[in-house]
Amino acid sequence: MSKRGFASDNNAGVHPAILEAMASANEGHAIAYGDDPLTMRTTMRMKEIFGKESEIFFVFIGTAANVLGLNAATQSHNAIICAETAHINVDECGAPEKFTACKLLPVATPNGKLTIEEVKKHMHGIGFEHHVQPRVISITQSTELGTLYTLDEIREICSYAHANNMLVHMDGARIANAAVAMDVGFYEMTGGAGVDLLSFGGTKNGMMYGEAIVFFDPQMASVFKYQRKQGMQLASKMRYISAQFAAYLENDLWKENALHANRMAQKLNEAVKDIPGVTVTQKVESNAVFAIIPPELTPRLQEHYFFYEWDEDRSEVRWMCSFDTTEEDIEDFAGLLRSMST
Repeated sequence: MSKRGFASDNNAGVHPAILEAMASANEGHAIAYGDDPLTMRTTMRMKEIFGKESEIFFVFIGTAANVLGLNAATQSHNAIICAETAHINVDECGAPEKFTACKLLPVATPNGKLTIEEVKKHMHGIGFEHHVQPRVISITQSTELGTLYTLDEIREICSYAHANNMLVHMDGARIANAAVAMDVGFYEMTGGAGVDLLSFGGTKNGMMYGEAIVFFDPQMASVFKYQRKQGMQLASKMRYISAQFAAYLENDLWKENALHANRMAQKLNEAVKDIPGVTVTQKVESNAVFAIIPPELTPRLQEHYFFYEWDEDRSEVRWMCSFDTTEEDIEDFAGLLRSMST
């Protein structure tokens, strides 16, 4: 077994309740491609959360959720405005641009959050055929830097987008961590705040695999079943994705997992912030801690705990906490870092 660490919440295993749900779904035969009773029940449960008019589509991975969702909302002459640190800009190997044929317009931000003022810098050439036409503002909640958009900030972005004939996409790979940190419901910070399209993630919070694309305007999803098939994301044995979401939402397992991960990040922040040579660079609002540490310590620490450098030039690292991070993990890691720093 590989060593424990703080590299990514993707590195954590699967919550036992999720595995149990998948095993239960393994009994007998079921109609394929999402026509099974479990998928239908899970879809209805998600409609209870996101609104009866919403349309829900399960896919395998987060990149597919982002790319196929954005593809449904755009045409090839459109542009997508996002933070420079956005997953669609940095970590999806150009897939959004390849499959949507849209141009990404990244915005440099100090904290991973878009503002209207920065978005406006890309709002030119409207109606001019020589320029791409901005169509979607994509935000991430929580952001790639672990920060959070407030409800007012989300509403402001959505209002601006709609006033300018644009849509808002939310990458919700870590939306559970944001929801518990803000003590709000999923719908309140998405469709209820004006978001048009959501990539709803669970993999980083205890699921094995599987994401959901949530359309708040059913018209946008009118032909999406064909786009999902063309995008190679129509699971034949979809009941295994549905079973995970059913268990994830039952008894608020998502909340339990996200609360724990966030709490561990706060403990890690408290444990390292006063260590000589360590500077925490972002507000710790979800399950991530970003810090600058002496560069010579990084490889030494990585011999014991796996984590990533975020910005090598600044010697900035990222430490992610997960649903299975333990207090012992925090204490041992912080103790090791302290001993190396003194």
